[in-house]
Amino acid sequence: MTDVLRRGRASLAFGFFAQGVAFALLVTRIPAIQDRYGVSDALLPAFLAAVPVLAGVGSVVTEWLVRRVAPSAVLRWSQPVVLLALLGVGAGERMGELAVALAVFGLAVGALDASMNMLGVSLQRSYGRSIMLGFHAAYSLGGILGASLAWVGARWDLALFVSYLPVVGVLLPLCLVGSRWYVDGGAESEGGRAEKGKGEGGGGGVALKALLPLCLVMTFAYIGDSTVSNWSAKYLQDVLGSSEQLATVPYNVYMVTTLVGRAVGDLGVRRLGAAAVVRGGALVAAVGFAVVAGAPGAWAGMLGFTLVGVGLCVLVPQTFAAAGRLFPGASDAAVARLNVFNYVGFLIGSPLVGVLGDAFGYRGAMLVPMVLVLVTLVYARSFAAQPDRYGGGHERPRTADVGRGSNGV
Repeated sequence: MTDVLRRGRASLAFGFFAQGVAFALLVTRIPAIQDRYGVSDALLPAFLAAVPVLAGVGSVVTEWLVRRVAPSAVLRWSQPVVLLALLGVGAGERMGELAVALAVFGLAVGALDASMNMLGVSLQRSYGRSIMLGFHAAYSLGGILGASLAWVGARWDLALFVSYLPVVGVLLPLCLVGSRWYVDGGAESEGGRAEKGKGEGGGGGVALKALLPLCLVMTFAYIGDSTVSNWSAKYLQDVLGSSEQLATVPYNVYMVTTLVGRAVGDLGVRRLGAAAVVRGGALVAAVGFAVVAGAPGAWAGMLGFTLVGVGLCVLVPQTFAAAGRLFPGASDAAVARLNVFNYVGFLIGSPLVGVLGDAFGYRGAMLVPMVLVLVTLVYARSFAAQPDRYGGGHERPRTADVGRGSNGV
């Protein structure tokens, strides 16, 4: 049983890693995609917004699918679709082909994100201790590698298809092989899946009132994240007067601090409890945005964005984990619904900062994500409201509530 869990954990971590690579390769080559297909600046936002919107649809569809099939099956087939859709983005020639490839990518990403986190939540429940941050650390590592590969492709002026093909050629077979060891665990495997539709409010046991605080935390975290990813370079260059080269540094540092914070975050949850880690993360992120807003120069601004990365990195994984603890008999449905607010925050964050920056200045705009992150403190009790709270003195014995592995183990 322990070997099953270990293989399931390793294969799922690789799935998170592969997703980080694929998503970074898409978003960091947007200028090249725009040039290849002749997408105008006016039309580009519509293309970019379509991906998270369709991903939200994919997450909702996944909630319906996992009432009938195991989440591992959804993950096993959605991940190759994401990789092939990425290759399609690089292979097309007409704008209609780009639209189809991005639509498939968005729908598959929604299913992939939801099913990955479903398996992560159920594995954490089976382990009886916090491991969720480690999966998201693998995603961050993949994002760093994907962004680095995109930089190489841009540096050598490689065609998108040429840049994407070796990555897909390596990741696709590895993901298919690794999917043999995915583990569907907990009360929702096998017979429990048939009972999902009978829960509270017709939602498989998911009370919307209890889930809403976590939805808000997820939205606020992604508003903060999109603020850094979309506005950090512009803020340093236009507001703080940095060079163009220096302006590229904050996001790279943000990604590295996210990786490091998630790599060690599970230890903090085990020692201190999830609620304390979430409160600490929210406070550090808020201080980071405050430093950014008041920074006298570029280096102070970089310090602020670094603090934001340290603080925000724990919020999203712990929000998924909290949903699993709040709804142990319907965690798949809870994760699928919660995952939609990932894309809501992503959609809101960038235009919100842009509108406020144009109206009141970008220093003032940085205070908005600061306030939203601080609101997380109000909902921190939702992260420790269950008896299986992970932390020192709170770990449960290793459980045996693991469904069969995807390969029938």
